[in-house]
Amino acid sequence: MNQRGYCIFIDTLCQGSVPLVTEVVSTPQGNESERICVFTSELEAQREIVDAMMTRLQEFLDGQRDFEDAVSVGEYVLEVVRRADGKIFPKSHAMPPSFAGW
Repeated sequence: MNQRGYCIFIDTLCQGSVPLVTEVVSTPQGNESERICVFTSELEAQREIVDAMMTRLQEFLDGQRDFEDAVSVGEYVLEVVRRADGKIFPKSHAMPPSFAGW
C-alpha cells in the first residue's frame, strides 16, 4: 500500500534534491534503522522547517552560528508517495527516467 505525505528536501550540488529529515524506526527483529520522515500534512512539514529555523536563530543569538547561516532557508516541502517497498518518489514532479527513488 502506498503512503502519501510530505517530505522536507534541500538542494545539493552533487546529488540535486535530497530528503533532509529522517527518523529512527525499530525493525521486527528489534534492530533500529533510519528512514526518510514522511509528514502527514504540508503544514506539519512546514512547522518542522520553522522549528529548525528557530533553533538556528537561537544558536546565532548564543554566538554559535553565523548570521547568514542562521537566516538562510534552503529547505522546502514536496508531496511524496512512499511505496510498499519503502522507496519515496515525488508525487507530481518529473524525475529523470533512471531515477530509482530515495
